[in-house]
Amino acid sequence: MDINRRTFLLAAGTAAIGAAALPQEERALGHLVKGSADKAEPFYGRTQPGISTGQQEHAQWTVLNLKTSDLSTVERLLRLWSTDAARLMNGQPALGDAEGELAAASNLTVTFGFAYSLFSKLGRAHKWPYSTTEIPGFAIDKLNPQFCDGDIVIQVCGNDRVRVHHTTRELIRDSRAFADVHWQLSGFLSGTELNTGQTPRNLFGQKDGTANFAPTSPEFKKAVYSGSIAGATSMVVRRIQMNLDKWEKLTPMHKEEVIGRKLHDGAPLTGGHEFSKPDYTARAGNRFVIPIDSHIRRAHETKSFIHRRGYNYQIDGAGIAESGLMFVSFQSDPATFVKIQKTLAIQDALNTWTTPVGSGLFFVPPGCAEGEWIGKGVM
Repeated sequence: MDINRRTFLLAAGTAAIGAAALPQEERALGHLVKGSADKAEPFYGRTQPGISTGQQEHAQWTVLNLKTSDLSTVERLLRLWSTDAARLMNGQPALGDAEGELAAASNLTVTFGFAYSLFSKLGRAHKWPYSTTEIPGFAIDKLNPQFCDGDIVIQVCGNDRVRVHHTTRELIRDSRAFADVHWQLSGFLSGTELNTGQTPRNLFGQKDGTANFAPTSPEFKKAVYSGSIAGATSMVVRRIQMNLDKWEKLTPMHKEEVIGRKLHDGAPLTGGHEFSKPDYTARAGNRFVIPIDSHIRRAHETKSFIHRRGYNYQIDGAGIAESGLMFVSFQSDPATFVKIQKTLAIQDALNTWTTPVGSGLFFVPPGCAEGEWIGKGVM
């Protein structure tokens, strides 16, 4: 493997050889049906991939902490990351790839996010674009510092688990001299559901993401990209344990009342289909059809919107058996998520069976043109 070439490129600060993916004014917006296994998503564009992109079967999040406070060094790392991400997404080996034969497009997307701690380390705290610098703790949280925060997040998604792993490994190799891995987690969705255009289900059997706006809609752009920096957004990641043993003891009717939707098709309890508008005024006798503490009612009461892009996870090991949801959301301002979560933390029936154990907030800078790099000019 050509490690010397990689080291030279990083030390010299060059963007190196551009990827074969063509630059685009605007990225193609997401799709409901999973693409072919070898489809190449564009890395270059006004926004980063992995946000409006249709969800893939597999995902992996890696959060790193920098060992340097030198801005020029971080910029060189971002140049190399951008070049390698573009190459890997296009099905080409990374520069100095340790296992180049594993390179395949596989609908890969790579998304980079920067925490407030990164801006602070680099002496650029004043450049942080939000009033919210971290996600506060909530009464329902049992946060483990090992699964929280960090300086940089790399989200890699794709339809081939091996290629997602390989891409993640190559990007970590790029950074070993300058950053340490703080935490990692892998997630998965049902390929059967994605292939047939269905909203994927979480491990509670519920459709997750029904309330999302279509990525092509003006509502999506307002909810995700209407911040002060064009093409930028914020990313919240929450590792949420699910108590499946307790949940499985509930009757189907009780499960539906907790969420406010029917199990078999995701329709609101007031009728219709999955995407029908819930009627929060409907009553059955002296009770609301959609209970006052149901998950969808509590979220609706905030009148706020985010874009959910979560994945299931399962961890098995010696004495460990943990299942849950890697909750990921994108919103133009993280204060929107905080507003929603404050309401849910106070009275949400779902809290009985879920426990947030990890949390993080990241600024997701705009995309970049070929020959440039993610984060250029924002720090």
